Amino acid sequence: MRDLIGAMLRRVRQEQGRTLREVAEAAQVSLPYLSEVERGRKEPSSEVLAAIRQALGLSLVDLVGGLHMELAAPAVLPVQGVPRSLGRGPAGGHRAVMLAA
Repeated sequence: MRDLIGAMLRRVRQEQGRTLREVAEAAQVSLPYLSEVERGRKEPSSEVLAAIRQALGLSLVDLVGGLHMELAAPAVLPVQGVPRSLGRGPAGGHRAVMLAA
């Protein structure tokens, strides 16, 4: 989940043409920490996540809705176009897909 959150925050920041430094200063977090969040290496607290989304001008609905769209998007695995949903178990958990040779 933190990968999805980080990727979304990075995408929004880049679409706005803003630097890590600008957003980190606006959110009052360190630049290295924001970088780690964007790369999915750190899981921000709810307070830090709120500060970052506010610095980006996102509402909570924008953030959660964007994550929902990412998770619900019909993505395709690079292996011969097998729909990603075939590799998911109950409740969206990932499960291995075995292909016959």
